[in-house]
This record gives sequence, C-alpha cells and structure tokens, in this order.
Amino acid sequence: MGGRRLGDQTKQALATASSNLSPITMKFLANIWTILSNLVAQRQDDLPDATNGCRLDIIIVGGGMGGLSASIQCALSGHHVTVIEAARELAETGAGIQVTPNAAKLLKRWGLSESFWSSAARPSSMNFRRYSDGTILFREQDYGPGLKRKYGSETLNISRVDVQKGLYDRAKELGVEFHFGTKVVEIDMDGGRVKSAAGLEFKGDLVIGADGIWSRCREVLLGKEDHPEATGDLVYRIIINAEDVPAGELRDKITNPELNIWFGPDCHAVSYSIRSGTALGLGLVRPDDLPPGVSKKEGSAEEMRELFRNWDPILARFLDHVKVVETWKLMHRQEVETWINDKGNFVLIGDASHPMIPYLAQGANSAIEDGATIGLILGKITSKSQLPQALQMFQTMRKARGEAVARESLKMRTFYHMRDGPEQQERDSLLEKYSDSKRTIEEKFPLSWVCPIFQPWLFGYDANIEVEKAIESSPFA
Repeated sequence: MGGRRLGDQTKQALATASSNLSPITMKFLANIWTILSNLVAQRQDDLPDATNGCRLDIIIVGGGMGGLSASIQCALSGHHVTVIEAARELAETGAGIQVTPNAAKLLKRWGLSESFWSSAARPSSMNFRRYSDGTILFREQDYGPGLKRKYGSETLNISRVDVQKGLYDRAKELGVEFHFGTKVVEIDMDGGRVKSAAGLEFKGDLVIGADGIWSRCREVLLGKEDHPEATGDLVYRIIINAEDVPAGELRDKITNPELNIWFGPDCHAVSYSIRSGTALGLGLVRPDDLPPGVSKKEGSAEEMRELFRNWDPILARFLDHVKVVETWKLMHRQEVETWINDKGNFVLIGDASHPMIPYLAQGANSAIEDGATIGLILGKITSKSQLPQALQMFQTMRKARGEAVARESLKMRTFYHMRDGPEQQERDSLLEKYSDSKRTIEEKFPLSWVCPIFQPWLFGYDANIEVEKAIESSPFA
C-alpha cells in the first residue's frame, strides 16, 4: 500500500480471482476496475507537479502538527504522501495554542481555508502578572500588532483541534492519503516498510517519524527503548465558553484578546481568547503528582480550585465555572546524536525528535517549521539518490534550532516558578522597570518572549528563506 497507481500485482490478483467468475460478474468487475483506475489517475493528475521531476512515495507516521505540516509541504513539492495515524479521528486534545509568526507565515503560504483564519483570536497585549493579586509585572501593550510589523506575519491564539482540522483539510485537498485508526507495530527502517496491527503494510521511498513524545519511530532509530522523562510538572488544560459565564467582567475577559501569564511559586497559569473571542483557553501548571507511567488522567476540578484559590481573584472566578478537567504530565527527552538513519531514508521530526515543554508556546510552531523544511528540501531533489543528502541538510538546518528552543523553554520554567523571596523580588523589579516600554531592552533579557536577541531569532525565522540559502550554499549533486 502507499503506491500511487493500481499496480501489476493487483491486476494479476484480480485476473486470477476472475477465472472462476461468471461473465456477468466479470463485466461488472471490469467496469468497477475502469472507474477505480480513472479515479486514481484523476487524483494523481490533481496533485502538484514535482518541481524537479522526482516524485517520492513518502510515509508519515503520525498525524499531529508535524506530520500534517510535512504532508502538506511534501504534497506541494509534488510527492505522493501517506499519513498513518493511530487515533481513529482528529479529536479535541488539550486546549488552545499560540501560533507565532515563524509558523503563521507558513500556514498562510499553504492556503489554509478562511474558516481556519476566522476561528482564531489575535492577541492585542501580553501581560505577565503576579499570582496573588494579578498585578502586572510586565506588559507588552502592542504585542500582536507589533510582532506583525516586525516579522511580517500575525500571531494567532487558536484551539489546537482547529489547527489540526485546518491542516488536515488542506492536506486532503492536495491528495494526501490518510489511514486513521492504524497503529504501527513494525518498522523496517532501511527498507522503508511500515506494518500496522491489522496487518496492513506500507512501503515508501522515505519514512518520516512524526509520532510524538511517545515515538515508536525514535526507538527504532535508536535501536532501544527510549521513554520520555517527567519534568516534575503537570498541566490542567481547559476551555471555557463565553456563553457559560455570566455577562460582565468574566465574559469581557474572554472577548478581549489579551494574553495573560501569571507567575507563582512552583506554578504558573496562562489564559488567552480563542475561537474568535467566544472561548477562553486556560493552562494551569503545577507540580506533578501523577504515578510513574501515567501521562494523562481525569483530574479533580475541586482540587484544582483549591490549589489556585489564593491566586488572582479573576482566575479563581473562572475556575469556579470548570466542571471537568484533565491533567497532563509534562514530559521531555534527552537530545540524541542523530535524527536520521545511515541509509538516509528515515527521519524524525517534531516531538519525536525535539519535544519541548510549553513555556514558550513553541512545540506546535517548531513542529510546523520541521514539516515545512523537510517538504521544501524534498522539492529540490532531482533524483532519489539525493535523498540521503536532503535528509542531512534537514538535520543540519533543524537539529540545533529545535534543541535550542527546547532548552530555552526549560529555562523559562525556572524564571516563571520562583518562590516568594529575594530572587523573585529581583525578577519582578527587573520586569517592572521595562514594562510598557518604559525603557528599551538593548541586551540579553531573561524573559525570552521579549529578549531583543532571542525574539528575532525565534519569530523572524522563515523556513522558505532558510531552505533557499541552504540549497544555494550546498546544491544537491
């Protein structure tokens, strides 16, 4: 499976089976064959032409942000793409995410539907607050519009499932083949073969492992078991609909597209409008108390409210409207030496290669960058023999950056979670000194979101430009 056309083996199998059929049945099957062949050929004709005359069969294991993004850009580069996903359907997982300019510019180029763009909220300001009373420690009044002016693309606060649906719909338009409810149990890395629990086999010129933090593909590449490690934190992820809170201050907070982050002892909280300002996404991070081996479970809304009872009264009032909540263990992984196999036909992307905690909101954005980069590079090859060189270029471009963002996200955990005391007071004093552009930040700043060195490096990244520079510097032989 995973090929582009009904092949000779299929024809031979049908011919053998037809030897015992009646003429009427054979005529019926012949008509069905003609219809199927025409449909497959028509779909193939609708696919974008490979820019350099080399069309690959690409198998992507995992239909999350990275896998969907890779499927789109690989299809746009003219390749035939099959996505294998264990889940039976795209489902609501987590709450919302922030799509920052480094990824939003890619989504715009991919031509996602108008319904995708209308489902997002655009953050106006960004506020970092003290946990106990909501005092603003640092405000970026012109946050969203300012980023658009600097980096040429807007910033979106959006439901995770809305992003997945937007990517999936576009991938389907481009002819990407999807197999949901298909759990991968065997991977022949060098042979480019993948087998499902139901016995389905897929073969491609390239296998992309995009199967997330619990990646089976990663273990195959490393040749050993490799479980993610607990960070010591867990998160409550919540969506509150505006219609479920009374009119007045709380509902106004939902429709106002601010981004708020509260710093507290060993904890922090984030809120943002999503779904065009009709819902609020909330993330509450606290010390992890889930048993080893348990990554997600239903939580106690009452326990959550009690933990955050003495926080900003506005936040506590929102939590009074939460009836059901899930807890997610935040995990990370150690960096690995390589993301590609020796043969050069197997590669890891996204959380399978460089998972990161969400303290800079870059997990999805970085996975989207990965997907775009691998697809753009594969649009430059003129022969399958260049595939190893293409994957090496991908790793050179993406590994250092992905791992650097993951490390910076871990650093923010320490900055956010300071306990009350001299160090916390020094942090708050520094933030207040520069809040609302009272002073220009001219050197490295510990709050990475606004650091004049880190922010341009993070948000100003353009995968298309970086690939063109890499190809110009090291053209494929």
